[in-house]
Amino acid sequence: MNYQETVNYLFNSTPVFEHVGASAYKEGLSNTLALDEHFDHPHTKFLSIHVAGTNGKGSCSHTLASILQADGYKVGLYTSPHLVDFRERIKINGECISEKYVIDFVEKEKDFFEPLHPSFFELTTAMAFKYFAEQKVDIAVIEVGLGGRLDCTNIINPILSIITNISFDHTQFLGDTLPKIAYEKAGIIKDNRPVVIGEANDDTRVIFEAKAQKMNSTIVFAEDIPALLSSKPNAKGGRTYKTRYFGEIEGELGGIYQDKNTNTILCAATQLYNKKIIRDAESVVKGFANVCESTGLMGRWQKLQDRPTVICDTGHNVGGWQYLSKQIASQSCKHRRIVFGMVDDKDIDSVMELLPEDGIFYWTQPSTKRAFPVEKVAEEADKHQLTGKQYPTVEAAYKAALADADEEDFIFVGGSSYIVADLLALKK
Repeated sequence: MNYQETVNYLFNSTPVFEHVGASAYKEGLSNTLALDEHFDHPHTKFLSIHVAGTNGKGSCSHTLASILQADGYKVGLYTSPHLVDFRERIKINGECISEKYVIDFVEKEKDFFEPLHPSFFELTTAMAFKYFAEQKVDIAVIEVGLGGRLDCTNIINPILSIITNISFDHTQFLGDTLPKIAYEKAGIIKDNRPVVIGEANDDTRVIFEAKAQKMNSTIVFAEDIPALLSSKPNAKGGRTYKTRYFGEIEGELGGIYQDKNTNTILCAATQLYNKKIIRDAESVVKGFANVCESTGLMGRWQKLQDRPTVICDTGHNVGGWQYLSKQIASQSCKHRRIVFGMVDDKDIDSVMELLPEDGIFYWTQPSTKRAFPVEKVAEEADKHQLTGKQYPTVEAAYKAALADADEEDFIFVGGSSYIVADLLALKK
């Protein structure tokens, strides 16, 4: 098989959550443990940092990887989902895993794993851990796929666990209350290993504290002593941060929601600096300034062009849209044109409440089986007195928005990671 055939095999022969949703979710770690045993426990051969949470996992994971790279480490980075190429999920110092490695892994190992019937994510996680071990990374930043307690990444014993925040997402798996969701996320807290909590409220804080006490884990709440003192947009489209411990930092990422992520990252970086994992405080400054270049991060308030301004963002739930809606509303422009679609396990009704009333909408759907059909998106929009035209693909919607726009307009593309993925595939 060539690379594309191999990726097609992975997508078609293993259940893929991004494609089919709930039927791909496998509760329990039996397959993960079998794969781990087969590959001689590769996750034990490198240090790791584990990142969970409802929103902000990707930004936090990539920024921490960028900081550690700036500090001279060989850094593995495992995240999901990918936007354009499967290989984005598995990187070392910003370089994607090679096509040849993916091909060889499947060809050499499928006789073992096929009888297990692993999920796509179980198999991809095993591939990542094996690759990181063989390439002798110093440390890997590992993003949780879904939840925490039963996620297949949860076999690692990290030097630091991070839980960014808790809000409603994937409630059919994680529970329909914030304490239930927090319980699942708290499952990554390990015995005698510190944990940083980015955001918490009274209901979730007690869950995290109880778990940390049970595991004899030092717990730090980033909001208790904020490491971020102030924030403002900078001329490059990112944000300038005044920080408690690391001076002034120029952050490359421009979303206003990055303030919360930045406070979490700074808290985590302080823990790592105090433990002498981060050896030079200047690495934190460099890591923030170069996160996209260092790691290849895409889709976080990413500017694709000027005149008209085109921004895409992977925010896909109420927690993310609480910030996106404010930032879209703050744009100085003639018209706000919104290319929008979602997938079927998200709370589209609550997100619709946050869309700009003065927006000109281009309703669409991503190229995944989990997409909300564009007709249903338009029906939901009607309930919120939002009007727009329907387009069968992201490409059609985006081209229509561009054709309608003049130089003073603002175009936003999002609603789902898969909307952004379809858009970035056009730009490839």
